[in-house]
Amino acid sequence: MPELPEVETMVRGIRPFAEGRRIVAVNRCKTHCRPISVVPAMNRLVKGLVGQSIATVRRLGKRVVLDLENASSLVIEPRMTGLMLLANPPDVAHLRVEWQLDGQREYNSIWFWDRRGLGTIRLYAPGQLTRQLGPDKLGPDALSFTADHWRQRLHATRRAVKVALLDQKLIAGIGNLYASEILHLAGIDPRRSSQKLSSPQIERLDQAARRILESAIEYEGSTLGDGTYRNALSQSGRYQNKHRVYMREGESCTTCRQGVIVRLVQAQRSTFYCPKCQH
Repeated sequence: MPELPEVETMVRGIRPFAEGRRIVAVNRCKTHCRPISVVPAMNRLVKGLVGQSIATVRRLGKRVVLDLENASSLVIEPRMTGLMLLANPPDVAHLRVEWQLDGQREYNSIWFWDRRGLGTIRLYAPGQLTRQLGPDKLGPDALSFTADHWRQRLHATRRAVKVALLDQKLIAGIGNLYASEILHLAGIDPRRSSQKLSSPQIERLDQAARRILESAIEYEGSTLGDGTYRNALSQSGRYQNKHRVYMREGESCTTCRQGVIVRLVQAQRSTFYCPKCQH
């Protein structure tokens, strides 16, 4: 589930305790669960990381990136249930990898925890990350978009606007949850063709995306009913209390107070919207 706000929260949580510190050990945690993807193999990953200092911690779309002093980059993609933690994992059975850091601080390890085992860890050699996840592979970050970006990219596709928002080559960082919330705030029917969005709708979409994503980051993401998502200190997010439509099928719309939230399926994903105030 982690989307831009959740991954950004993870990054902001671990950054103060990781940047400038050297990796002194990398441990694959013992688990009987489905193994995650680690590239290169663990022994080569350890050799490539131990002794390296972490220069920067940043987000790339829905990925956490640790840029190292030798210009290589460690990229962690949480996917459905992955978490980057400093302490207090939900359980030890689903811990996958530990990175131990030098010195003695409040937190001296970064952990990757993943319940379903769909997450990935990959070490990219200098220059490789740009080739693999550069502008040709990954769209501009959603927080960097302007109304002109939205207009150029959405008018180039006939897909339903909700489906287009999920395309990471078109725009990076938005997933199913926040796409529904953004379109609701913008008052746009998720089924509308992207090419047919008017200039006022594009302007509303631009404003809604920024407002929703920045607010969700402020509230440290959304922890849904399964309780999986946690911030770096294993605390629940709070933005789920602000959801207007997501997982609210059959409830009255709190925006227009006239419609009822409807669920439909688009590109095999659930979409939630109000037919009364989204046109």
